[in-house]
Amino acid sequence: MPAPRRLTGGRSNHVWRSGGLVIKLYASDGVNPLFANDPAREGVILAALSGTGMVPPLVQTGTFEGHSWLSYAHVNGSPWQKDTSHVARLLGRLHDLAAPSGLPEGVNGSIALEAQTQAILQECKNGEQLADLRPLGRIPPSSQLQLIHGDPVPGNLLAHDGTLTLIDWQCPQIGDPAEDLSLFLSPAMQLMYRGAPLTQPEEDSFLQAYPDPRIAGRTLALKPWFHWRMAAYCLWRAERGGERDWQAFELERAALQSIRPRTA
Repeated sequence: MPAPRRLTGGRSNHVWRSGGLVIKLYASDGVNPLFANDPAREGVILAALSGTGMVPPLVQTGTFEGHSWLSYAHVNGSPWQKDTSHVARLLGRLHDLAAPSGLPEGVNGSIALEAQTQAILQECKNGEQLADLRPLGRIPPSSQLQLIHGDPVPGNLLAHDGTLTLIDWQCPQIGDPAEDLSLFLSPAMQLMYRGAPLTQPEEDSFLQAYPDPRIAGRTLALKPWFHWRMAAYCLWRAERGGERDWQAFELERAALQSIRPRTA
C-alpha cells in the first residue's frame, strides 16, 4: 500500500489518503460555536446512509492516543464547482431520508438563531459592530424537522461520475432544512471553499430546483438571520485567523446590509 498522503481542504481535522482509503483523525483543539466536530455522529450517518450513494462507504472506526478516527472508501471526485440545481436536488433527497436516532436538534426559527448569534458575538472582541445589524421581525420555528447535513459547503460536496457525494458528516442534526440551504448559499462559505460567492442566477437556480418550494421560501424569509449569524461566525474566526476570514466577514455583513428588513 502506498504511503499515506495528507489531504487538504478540511479546516478542523487531519485527513490522509492511503490507497483506496481516506483516514480522518479528529482534532480536539477547542469548541467551534457553529459547527460541531462529533466523530460519533459521522460514524452513525455513514453507517445509516450506506448504499444510498450520498455518502462514502464507512470502513472502520477507532481511537489513537486519545483521538477518535474513522476510515472510509475514497471517492475519486473533485469539490463541487458548478450547477447549483444539482446540489439542490441532492439536498432535497437527503432531507427526505429517515434520520438515525440520537442526533441533536438544530436551531429553528429566528429566536433560536438570535440566541445562537448572540452567544457567538459574546466570544468576539469586536462583536458590538454587528449589534446594530440585528434583523427585525420574527420567523417562527418550523414543525418540519428533517435530517440535515449541517455543513453542505462546496468542499464537502464531491462531484464524480455525474453525481454528488456528501462528505464531512461531523455535525448532522434533526433540524430545519433551511439551515442546509442557507449554508450552501452563504457568500462566506462559497468564498472559502470555491473562491467566489454565487451569482444571483446561480442562487435563483438553486432555490428553484429545491424540491419543496415552502422550504425555499422559508430560506429566503430567514436570510437576514442566517447572514447575521454567519457574519458573527466569520468575525469569530477572523479574530483568530487571517485575511481570508476577514474577507468572508465583509461579504456576509454586506449581504446582510443589502436585505436587512427595516422599520418604516
